[in-house]
Amino acid sequence: MKSTSYYPVIMTDDVAATSDFYIRHFRFEPLFTTDWYVHLQSSEAEHVTIAILDYRHKTIPEAQRAPVRGLLLNFEVEDADRLYAEAQAAGLPILKPLCDEDFGQRHFITADPNGVLIDIIKPIPPSADFAGAYNAAALPT
Repeated sequence: MKSTSYYPVIMTDDVAATSDFYIRHFRFEPLFTTDWYVHLQSSEAEHVTIAILDYRHKTIPEAQRAPVRGLLLNFEVEDADRLYAEAQAAGLPILKPLCDEDFGQRHFITADPNGVLIDIIKPIPPSADFAGAYNAAALPT
């Protein structure tokens, strides 16, 4: 199978508020908008997309219609420090403060209005203990 696109779809009871959150705080723009579905694209990287869907919509099998739960979205960025300052200034919940991790990340975690965790990550060189776990092509420079 050759994939031509991949993106998460957040199932929610408030499509407008959820899409507005990603537009206001993470620089997404709507590509398609209805009252039950919004497809968003990053204004900074066109291959980065996300969708918001009313979980009650008939396109979802009835037995699986439920709001999102237990989801973590990772956004790799060039400047985690700037986004951390912006998140704090906007009053977003900071669930994990900005820090450097030995496994090769400078990151912080916030959440969207549905409780979806958002991990904002700048890859950094890992410690010697973790460097061996990486494929050489995946090591940050």
